[in-house]
Order: sequence, then C-alpha cells, then structure tokens
Amino acid sequence: MEFSSTSLKLQNTNIYCEYLLQDKPTIFLIHGFVASSYTFNQLKPLLAENFSVIAIDLPGFGKSEKSISFTYSFENYAKLVLECLDYFRIGEAVVAGHSMGGQIALYTGLKAPERVKKLVLCCSSGYLPRAKKHLIYSTYLPFFHLIAKKKINSQSVVNNLRNVFYDHSLITEDQIEEYGRPLQDKNFPKSLIRLLRHREGDLTSVQLRNIHTPTLLLWGEQDKVVPLVIGKKLAKDLPNSRLISYDKAGHLVTEEKPMEIYKEILSFTKVEEKKNS
Repeated sequence: MEFSSTSLKLQNTNIYCEYLLQDKPTIFLIHGFVASSYTFNQLKPLLAENFSVIAIDLPGFGKSEKSISFTYSFENYAKLVLECLDYFRIGEAVVAGHSMGGQIALYTGLKAPERVKKLVLCCSSGYLPRAKKHLIYSTYLPFFHLIAKKKINSQSVVNNLRNVFYDHSLITEDQIEEYGRPLQDKNFPKSLIRLLRHREGDLTSVQLRNIHTPTLLLWGEQDKVVPLVIGKKLAKDLPNSRLISYDKAGHLVTEEKPMEIYKEILSFTKVEEKKNS
C-alpha cells in the first residue's frame, strides 16, 4: 500500500498532506510542536491495514507553508482539520494527535463532536495556560523573530531527539534530517512567534468534561516533555476515556512503540463498534 501526497490550499495556506483512501473507516493524524506527519512514519503503514489514513503537516511545520498570515490558534487548527476532512469528503473520523496535536484533536472534538467518532491522544499536551501578556506583546516587536531564530539555532536537533526518546539507540540519521529540515525555512521563526501570540491555552478541566467522545490515552512512562501525571489528569477529566502507559518509552511514543499503539487503536475501535452494535 502506497501513500499519496499533495498540497492543499486551505485558509489561503499551502498544506502538505499524505493520505491513503480506502473503503475503510478514516483515521486523521495530527503531529505535535516543531514536528510533522513524519511523527507517524512507522504507524501509518500499520494503520493502513484497517483504516483510510490522512496525515497533514500543520501550517508552520513540516512541509506546509510557514505562513505569516495564518492564525495559529488551536481553534483555527481544529477548523483546518475539519476543512481537510471536507476536502476528502469524510463525514466522520477517528482523530489522533501526538503532543500539541492531541490538544488540537481535543479542540476538534469539542468543536464538532458529530465529526469525531473517537479520539486517540498520544502523550497529549494538557493544562498549559496561554503565554503571559508581556511575552505576547513582545511578539509584535519588529525584530522579535530574530530572537526566536537565535534560540532555534542554539538548539541541536540531536539533543531535542534525545529528549523525546527513552531509547537513544532508536534515533536515526533520517529522523535527524526530517526533524531538522523545516528549521531552515526563513519564515519558520515568524510562524512560531505567531503561534505564541495566537495560542489560547489548553482546554480547562471544565471544558474537557464536556467531551464525551470515547478517548484512548497512550503514554510513555518516561516522558520528559509531557509527564504521565498529565495523562492521568486527562483520564480523570475526560468522561469516556482510558489510559494506557508503556514502560521504557519517552515522549515520541509513536516511534518507540508503534506496534503496541497500533494494536491498542485497533482494539479500541473494535471494542467501541461492538458496544454500539
């Protein structure tokens, strides 16, 4: 099974998308912060055995446009997900997100519960507040993007990968290249500061309790970026959720435990189908 790729024009922004459409239920994959659809590189072919698969690079990341006009809010990202489903004429889908993508998946589920059949959250961000006002105001300074660029250039891609992997032996040259490529785009720092400016903050406990969509939470027990305690709190706040964690796995659990995640997603969707039958 071979995936196709295309560039969609949504919200006046070029969006890179990889997809494999079949006569099967659809799963929509959303990557996290400073990442891309490559996050699901090992998971996509496994999922394609049982699903139509759609994975996008969010505006500002991966191979998508680093737009300096797009509104980088979670609400708008969720709107983009729904527009992408519309483009492919998909009525409803399982929506899966990693890290920040998990938060976008939650926003999508809250915004259009009739379109989101189930949610799968892999090491999802949670409970992060909006940036402080003085930092938001700073993003309007003419040269603030140069400060962001200096900060980005000071961080090694290898060190960042070491932070999200538990098992450093799994880090490959291909991963270093894929995660490093978008950082070279001249507008990447500008898109990041727009995200800092527009990001509303994660959903509150009160908002999460209004999401009744069946939700599967998958976590690495050694996650240094979004600790397991966040997963446990999300599991308490989401009324119809289940948490599964993996020992010897970090934040990039999609790379470290792809087969385990695939089996859990398959089991989760089949269990729900039996309940509804």
